[in-house]
Amino acid sequence: MLIQLLISLLLGTLAGTITGLIPGIHINLIGALLVSLSSSVFNNILPIYLIVFIASMAITHTFLDFIPSIFLGCPDTDTELSTLPGHELLKKGQGYQAIILTAYGSLAAIFIIILISFPSILIIKKTYSIIQKLIPFLLILISIFLIFSEKKKFSALIVFLLTGILGFSVLNLELKQPLLPLLTGLFGSSMLIITIKNKTQIPPQKIEKPKTKITKPLIASLISAPLCSFLPGLGSGQAAIIGSTILNKDNKKQFLILLGATNTLVMGFSFISLYTINKTRTGAAKAIQEIFPIIQLKTLILLLIIIFLSGIISFYLTIKIAKFFSLKIHKTNYTFLSILTLLILIIVVYSVSGASGLIILVISTITGIYSISTGVRRTNMMGSLLLPTIIFYLRIF
Repeated sequence: MLIQLLISLLLGTLAGTITGLIPGIHINLIGALLVSLSSSVFNNILPIYLIVFIASMAITHTFLDFIPSIFLGCPDTDTELSTLPGHELLKKGQGYQAIILTAYGSLAAIFIIILISFPSILIIKKTYSIIQKLIPFLLILISIFLIFSEKKKFSALIVFLLTGILGFSVLNLELKQPLLPLLTGLFGSSMLIITIKNKTQIPPQKIEKPKTKITKPLIASLISAPLCSFLPGLGSGQAAIIGSTILNKDNKKQFLILLGATNTLVMGFSFISLYTINKTRTGAAKAIQEIFPIIQLKTLILLLIIIFLSGIISFYLTIKIAKFFSLKIHKTNYTFLSILTLLILIIVVYSVSGASGLIILVISTITGIYSISTGVRRTNMMGSLLLPTIIFYLRIF
């Protein structure tokens, strides 16, 4: 059984590497596919092996998905905030450092999850029933905080409401995987089109270890990530913005550490939330719940072991792959690479969500380009998820 568990872990790590590096291929899609096949194709495979595969894939993804975000300007919903500081460092020849900083944050998050997992379980059990009643009001307060932390508050409000209305409309359509075209357009293709238009040139990258303090960003992530991991509609982007109030806003390197840490912490804590309150806050946790409706303590302990092992492996994988990209990126035609990435996204959206998905992709891309042009943080576009969630919990409709 140990051999099978190790094979599941390694296969999950490989899958997480693929989903992390290829724009538009998210772990949610792979998780949903596994669940749909678990009762047929994978009927003879023990559910525990599928759980190990999903958990290791999810953790690996949180390490690797910063590479396309920073090198290609094509983030997913967990890494959208890394594009601006990461891309700025890339254009200065420090793209390798940017990736390594996020990897430092993710690696530290692995140890944090292991250390505070069981204290967190006790705290969540005692407070969740109270917090659950306050969820819509907490989401409103956090949304207000995100908007008022901007210099251009009115522009941030417009972006939040505009994307929120778009998100509410899309999520009420009968469409397969509606979030794929919505979030791909807002955070992926919009940035790629701007990159193509500007004909961005990438200089040779320096292979140097970054030098910066990690204590502050880790404390900031530890404060914000657990909250966002068991509140609906909130992810690592919001956790990073909340945590960034502790940091010097001009310190891009510390912010990238914060992003890496919150990305992995939110994923790790979503498994803890699944065990503690039987609620899913990530696609990976949802897939595990579909396979194992009730998570027992021994399963949680196994998940923590998988988180630790896959995290260590993923850290070294990230370093190796980041170095490879750094040595090659300035030799490639960056405009052509951006066009190719955009075409891949279009194909993925059409394959998953059909012609209707392409229409949504176009609309959300235009919305994303407008939002970026306002000069506010792109996390305000997460109104596309926050506003529908607030409306749902307030029972307005």
